[in-house]
Amino acid sequence: MKLEEVTLDDLDETSFLKIVKRKPINEKIIGFLKEVKNFYIFKVNGKLVRIRFSNTDKTAEDCLTRVLENLYR
Repeated sequence: MKLEEVTLDDLDETSFLKIVKRKPINEKIIGFLKEVKNFYIFKVNGKLVRIRFSNTDKTAEDCLTRVLENLYR
């Protein structure tokens, strides 16, 4: 699905997800991935979030960890 084809109404709102803060980050990531239909494009507090990959040394886990840490502090 192209970003231009996505409307906010089509996306999962992740601000309501119940993720336990004291769980290890890998369990948080798995919980997030299980709850969200499309984990590349979703919304947080009504704002569009899109995850893309680029040619860097960062892993997908590094990037998703950063996103989750910022969302669930």
